[in-house]
Amino acid sequence: VQLQAFGGGLVQAGGSLRLSCVVSGRTGRTYALGWFRQTPGRERDVVASLSDNGSSTFYSDSVKGRFTISRSDAKNTVYLQMNSLKPEDTAVYYCAYKRSIYSRSAYFTRPESYDFWGQGTQVTVSS
Repeated sequence: VQLQAFGGGLVQAGGSLRLSCVVSGRTGRTYALGWFRQTPGRERDVVASLSDNGSSTFYSDSVKGRFTISRSDAKNTVYLQMNSLKPEDTAVYYCAYKRSIYSRSAYFTRPESYDFWGQGTQVTVSS
């Protein structure tokens, strides 16, 4: 399984960006997806996660109400719509894939739960 993330860039505070992550390869029938972010010297933290059937989502407190995770199975793509961006949102953003889950409505928030990762895309928010 390969993941290709794109859509990052430089944006002013209050602006918006949409990240996309295309999943390819032998994806399997059921899989959960997530977005994480990381800044230098810090651990990779969950931003949002989404169940296989799209019925369950998780958002970190810092992005709740501003970010939206969604998926298009027809396009094998997961999105992260980021609105009202703040300088503290500056980070490298990673998409992640968890295979062979038992519950189609389960989401996952721990990095170690995921099996495959995208290469990361830089998001920089200027004040």
